[in-house]
Amino acid sequence: MRTRKSARAGQYLALLAYLVFLAFPFLWLISTAFKPARELGSLHPTWIPKDPTLANFRQAFDEQPLLDAALNSLTAAVGAAVISVLIATPMAYVMARHRTRLARAATGWVVVSQAFPFVLVIIPLFLVLKNLRLINSVPGLIMVYVVWALPFALWMLVGYVRAVPTELEEAAAVDGAGRLRTLVSITAPLLAPGIVATALFAFISAWNEFFFALVLLKTPEKQTLPVVLTHFIGAEGVADLGPLAAAAFLATLPSLVVFAVIQKRITGGMLAGAVKS
Repeated sequence: MRTRKSARAGQYLALLAYLVFLAFPFLWLISTAFKPARELGSLHPTWIPKDPTLANFRQAFDEQPLLDAALNSLTAAVGAAVISVLIATPMAYVMARHRTRLARAATGWVVVSQAFPFVLVIIPLFLVLKNLRLINSVPGLIMVYVVWALPFALWMLVGYVRAVPTELEEAAAVDGAGRLRTLVSITAPLLAPGIVATALFAFISAWNEFFFALVLLKTPEKQTLPVVLTHFIGAEGVADLGPLAAAAFLATLPSLVVFAVIQKRITGGMLAGAVKS
């Protein structure tokens, strides 16, 4: 019993250390965003600003088109999340319910595709988008984000589909429902937590993505928020720290808000009340 209590205490301490490790950069970012210039250059930095100010936020909005960039990022992230879920859900259903050679090959493609680095695929993607005349456009960026998020979205949803009892679908078939009707009316509602989690993954991945947006978007009015944040760094590599921290803090808020709003759907029971023993 004592050994078990010690092990549990060690687990809680490790979890606390991990949470502190994750929270430290964000808390320091918030502190920096509200510090005046004289505190940012101090040799003895403090956690809490002695004279908090909103000047960094005003300067950030004055120097860069943050609202336009945020709108571009939001459009790309929402578009990628919605399209990825719409494509991945029926594909995941087929892969989970029909374990053929083609389904196994598709599963292997899902795993292998995650090993390719961004730089390896950027040139083919650039040439394809150029032929489609989608360079320097948000729709072209959405297409890239969907392609990149789809393998992991499939991998997530296949596990959720396999957790849905086949007895529910068999009962629907007895009642005369076809495959499409069964997927829409029976399986899809039970997959709601998985669909939400997949959409959240695609949204956050697209919202935070930098490399593809940097290469594919050329004009300032089309650039996303992560790309615009780099404009606070001068040609000599010197960062305008206060406005950069303020803009970065604002850039982190949407993903945090989205996660806070839908986290109950993610942690909720997928099949609560669906099957009675």
